[in-house]
Amino acid sequence: MVAKGFLLLLLCVLMSGGVLAQSHEQTPGPTPSAQDRVEAAWDGTYRRIRVPILMYHYVSDLPDDADETRTDLTLAPTVFRAHMDYLFYQGYTPVSLYDLDDALLSGTPLPTKPVILTFDDGYADHYSNVLPVLQQYGFTATFFIITGTADAGDPTHLSWEQIKAMADAGMDMESHTKTHADLRARPFDFLVYELLGSRESLQAYTGKASHLFSYPIGHYDDNVLSVIETMPIWRAVTTQPGILQTTDNRYELPRLRIHNMTGVTGLAQLLGGS
Repeated sequence: MVAKGFLLLLLCVLMSGGVLAQSHEQTPGPTPSAQDRVEAAWDGTYRRIRVPILMYHYVSDLPDDADETRTDLTLAPTVFRAHMDYLFYQGYTPVSLYDLDDALLSGTPLPTKPVILTFDDGYADHYSNVLPVLQQYGFTATFFIITGTADAGDPTHLSWEQIKAMADAGMDMESHTKTHADLRARPFDFLVYELLGSRESLQAYTGKASHLFSYPIGHYDDNVLSVIETMPIWRAVTTQPGILQTTDNRYELPRLRIHNMTGVTGLAQLLGGS
């Protein structure tokens, strides 16, 4: 009778779309149904919009043992603040990838000088060094989270408590898979686990559905694209350089990579000097 009752309970959980996640002394947030977004209906017009999507990684001081990759992906906090100061005083308005999606599908107007701020990998410094600066300027941003690091309690990455706090502060906390694995040449079940699993975890802990995606290391193939098309993912960003966003380029949006040596002058050049 006990076994039969357990199986019935498990079946109910699966049928209701429940998520079984490691808590690590955290409690998932409320169910997100009331807070889910509704994507704009495409009005049939193809659009091309110049919107720079900036791609940041670490915002911290360099550790003593930093290798070449760590160095290249790290921007000093003082330089990051200078970036935000430049955007603010040059009249740029940070918008979300959801705003861009609406503009491309239905023509919803964007500010005169829109820019999108994205941060990959969900490092702990995004909470300590990035969030306070964004809030000071009244900016919002998109953070692509490797959910397995939060499940594991990795101290170098954001915890579920911090992810929830950032979502509550108006930041978009979106999927960067569960384990940051290379998705190329992978079986269907693996892709579903990495993509759908990370989305469900974010939804459970933040109370908001995730509809955006960033490819780990920028790697993907046609098989990945075909799986993404079956999921409620509205836009996906790449690591390919570019500034022009189009209606039909749903899963291959270009971005502008911020490097360790990208100062304010370099940022201005990336943005076109405008």
